[in-house]
Amino acid sequence: MNFVSHLECSLTGERYPAGQVLGVSEAGKPLLVRYDTERLGEAVQKAEIAGRRGGLWRYWEFLPVSRTRNRLDLGELVTPLIRLENDPSGELWVKDEGRLPTGSFKARGLAVAVAMAAELGITHLAMPSNGNAGAALAAYATRAGIKATVFCPADTPEVNLREIAYQGADVYRVDGLINDCGRIVGAGKEAVGWFDLSTLREPYRIEGKKTMGLELAEQFDWQLPDAIFYPTGGGTGLIGMWKAFAELEAIGWIGSKRPKMFAVQSEGCAPIVRAYLEGKEFADPWEDAYTIAAGIRVPVALGDFLILRAVRESGGAALEVSETDIGECQAEVASGHGLLLCPEGAATYAAYRQARLSGLIDGGSRVVLFNCATGLKYPLPEMTATFDPETPNAYARFLSD
Repeated sequence: MNFVSHLECSLTGERYPAGQVLGVSEAGKPLLVRYDTERLGEAVQKAEIAGRRGGLWRYWEFLPVSRTRNRLDLGELVTPLIRLENDPSGELWVKDEGRLPTGSFKARGLAVAVAMAAELGITHLAMPSNGNAGAALAAYATRAGIKATVFCPADTPEVNLREIAYQGADVYRVDGLINDCGRIVGAGKEAVGWFDLSTLREPYRIEGKKTMGLELAEQFDWQLPDAIFYPTGGGTGLIGMWKAFAELEAIGWIGSKRPKMFAVQSEGCAPIVRAYLEGKEFADPWEDAYTIAAGIRVPVALGDFLILRAVRESGGAALEVSETDIGECQAEVASGHGLLLCPEGAATYAAYRQARLSGLIDGGSRVVLFNCATGLKYPLPEMTATFDPETPNAYARFLSD
C-alpha cells in the first residue's frame, strides 16, 4: 500500500500515472512523486512514527514503495545531529550522514530507487557516479538481486571503485567527468536495455533523499531549523528536503516557516552559484570542473531550476567556497570538535563561516550542516611521527603537551 496519487513534471506540471516505469517527463525534466496528502495525514500520526525503530523506512507512508517485502534493509538508521559545542554564535549542528550503509547519504536515495526498480520489475540498473552513489547502488542492487553497472570518472578514488566492485556491481573508469559518464549511460539504454538511474532521471531517488527533511523535522520536535547548508552537486537532497517540508505542511505537522536553504559549491565547480548570482532560472554547464570534494563536482545538474527555486523561495543563497577553505575547515572541525567531515561536509562549514561574516545568518540561529559521507573514505594527511623508547630522554617530548 502507498499513498501516491500521480507523478508530475517538475517544470510543466504535466501529470503521469503512478505504477509505471518512467524516467523524465516529456519536457526532459525530473518527475516528482505526488501523494494524496489527505489520506496520508489520516493514516499516520507523529506519535506512531516516534514509536518505530529503524531509519528511512519508518516514514513508509511518505514513500512510494507499495509492498513491505520490497523495502531494502541494510541497517539504515536516523542519522545523528551533533552539536558543535565550541561554536559561540548560535546553535550549530552537523547531521552526520556518514553513519548510513555504504558510509554516505547516497544510501537514502538508492534504497528507495532500487526498491522501486524491484517493484516495477526492472532487472538491470546503470548510473554514472563520482563514487558514493555507485557504492550505494551496488549494495542495494545486490540486496535486491538486480544487476548494476556503474561508470566513474577516471580519477575517482580507488577506495570507491573497489567498494563498488566488491559489493557486486560492474564498474568502469571513464576518461572524463560525471556528465561524460552520464552520456554513456544514456546512450546504452537502447543498446543494452538497462534503466538509467542517473540523478533526477528517475523519480524515486528524491523520495529517499527527502527523508533527511522528515528526520530533521522530527529530531527538532517538528520545528524546522533556521538554516540548512547542503553540499550541492546534482542537488537531489536539497530538492527532496524542500519537497518533504511542503508535504509535512500539507498534512498539518508543521507550519509555513521554512529554513533558509544554502546550496554550497566549490569555486572549481559552481554552476548553481553562477546562475544564482546572475538571476538565471537554469545553470549553464561549468567548464573544466575540479574540486577535492568529488561529490559536488557536477558540471551540469538536471534539477538546476529546482535547486535555484528552493534557494530563492527560502531566502537562502548559493555560495561557493575555496579549495583552501575546504581543507582548512575539515582540519579545524576534526581537531577542534572531534568530528571527521568529508570534504563536501567541510565545504558546508566553510560556507557557514562565510554566511555569518556577511550577515546572511543571524546570531542565535539554529543551523544544520550536512556531512554527506564518512571522512574515512577520503585521503587524509600523512602521519609520519615515530617513537623509540630507547633513545635518550625519549619521553621528554611529552612533557610540554
